[in-house]
Amino acid sequence: MSSGTLYDKVWNLHRVADLPGDSTQLFIGLHLIHEVTSPQAFAALKEKALSVKYPQRTIGTVDHIVPTTNQTRPFKDPLAEEMLSTLEANCKEHGIKLFGIGSGGQGIVHVIAPESGLTQPGMTIACGDSHTSTHGAFGAIAFGIGTSQVRDVLATQSLAMKKLKVRRIWIDGQLQKGVYAKDLILHIIRKLGVKGGVGFAYEFAGPAIESLSMEERMTICNMAIEGGARCGYINPDLTTFKYLKGKPFLPTGINWDSAVSWWKTLATDSNAQFDDEVKFDANKISPTVTWGITPGQAIGINEYIPETNALDANDRDIAKEAYEYMQVKPGESIKGLKVNVCFIGSCTNGRLSDLQAAAEIAKNHHVSQGIKAFVVPGSEQVAKAAEAEGLDNIFKKAGFEWRKPGCSMCLAMNPDRLEGRQISASSSNRNFKGRQGSAKGRTLLMSPAMVAAAAIYGCVVDVRELINP
Repeated sequence: MSSGTLYDKVWNLHRVADLPGDSTQLFIGLHLIHEVTSPQAFAALKEKALSVKYPQRTIGTVDHIVPTTNQTRPFKDPLAEEMLSTLEANCKEHGIKLFGIGSGGQGIVHVIAPESGLTQPGMTIACGDSHTSTHGAFGAIAFGIGTSQVRDVLATQSLAMKKLKVRRIWIDGQLQKGVYAKDLILHIIRKLGVKGGVGFAYEFAGPAIESLSMEERMTICNMAIEGGARCGYINPDLTTFKYLKGKPFLPTGINWDSAVSWWKTLATDSNAQFDDEVKFDANKISPTVTWGITPGQAIGINEYIPETNALDANDRDIAKEAYEYMQVKPGESIKGLKVNVCFIGSCTNGRLSDLQAAAEIAKNHHVSQGIKAFVVPGSEQVAKAAEAEGLDNIFKKAGFEWRKPGCSMCLAMNPDRLEGRQISASSSNRNFKGRQGSAKGRTLLMSPAMVAAAAIYGCVVDVRELINP
């Protein structure tokens, strides 16, 4: 069993009690809620005449269902309006802070918490959303939970959980120009499998990880769940502290100094024990694109869609299903595959640096005829910062639509949806069947820069050819 890792330290610091069946009652330092998975949880509290145990430790925002074209209330979709109104009422009743539309702090839950400084090293964080693992980029232990567990956290500020094993994923080398954090995490999932992380927490470490910005680290941890790991994290360092300093929810003065000193002690010890360790070389990773119906069905831009006999026996049936659904053939090149829609956004890649990378590609080019391309900032703060830099004008001049913050077409619980058999180049995190709103719609996951390049050419291309023509 692991020892001396950040995961072990944070787990032990938050242990309330040992429970039957090898479970632990774990205190949750920060609880994030949104409009989709919280209404039933609040209703359950009401049925039992319970109140929220520590309302100051729960923060709400609206993201999943909000439209990105017109956010005037009431929304055209009555169900969306009802969900948002219910969250507003629940937060008001229980004294929970809510970052609503127009507050300046609204956005995707996994974007607003880090940018405001709510997410901090050493925390336990829970949210009714799978991609809560994002917050591990700061050295927090963060779990996605279901609605019944949202209820439990509201009522007790704790969860009953079994401790995970810890796998260190060590990345040597450095990512090459035109290769991004999204390519790295897609490569890791491709190699370890979408179920490879089941039962594990992933610790991402090594020279390539240390050189990533905080926003790039969030992309890595965001998709740990897509590799089956319940959470993923990166040890806090100077990059972490520099990003956090001065944010609204962080301490100041000597309290900041004390916090940094304590955070440093949480990092994994040099002699820590891991349950497993794997290594990759970042120098060998190229722009990576999914070709199938899971994030693990990915290949480098210059590779070919794999033949079934080249795959592990356990992966062959899902590969055959993917060929048929995606209408691709083994042996085909992913490069040149035509797309219909190009989406830049989501909790994986909807931050300022993602938009900067995509804008750099879009600048002085134009979206190919017949392609629908749009950019959705991850939050109101991201939108404001991007507009201050003129990124919105770069995108609009290039033929992209510039939208308002929200989850948008990552999961299509709003008007942003694929139609029919459309195929999208998407900077989001899941390419499951029907994920982007059409039961027959198809999704190719890739970095924001690769999406911008696909929009310009109308097909999958190697973004490095635009960077180094």
